[in-house]
Amino acid sequence: MDTPGLDVESVTGMVGGGAQVVVFTTGLGTPTGNPIAPVIKITGNARTAQTMADNIDLDVSGVLDDARIVRARRPIGCSTRCSRCRSGRPTAAERLGHREFAIHRRNPTI
Repeated sequence: MDTPGLDVESVTGMVGGGAQVVVFTTGLGTPTGNPIAPVIKITGNARTAQTMADNIDLDVSGVLDDARIVRARRPIGCSTRCSRCRSGRPTAAERLGHREFAIHRRNPTI
């Protein structure tokens, strides 16, 4: 979906376009959520997974580790997280109360 590049505006755009669950990849661990749809945060950055563990739902940094590169061919757990979310299990953003919402304006109106 063509949405703004800013994190909160991007999630808002996806939800506004009909997404019922947002799978949000993050390298720095942006603490963002949405008041309408759950946001499942995934990181491939081991440092972020460690320092922001409470904000991350799924750490896939092991896929990038040479010792575990074979695991990249197997499912990484995202479908399991989505299933749990659909069953009512709260995401990290929901547990932390993140309910950000913003609308990006491309051009100012007069």
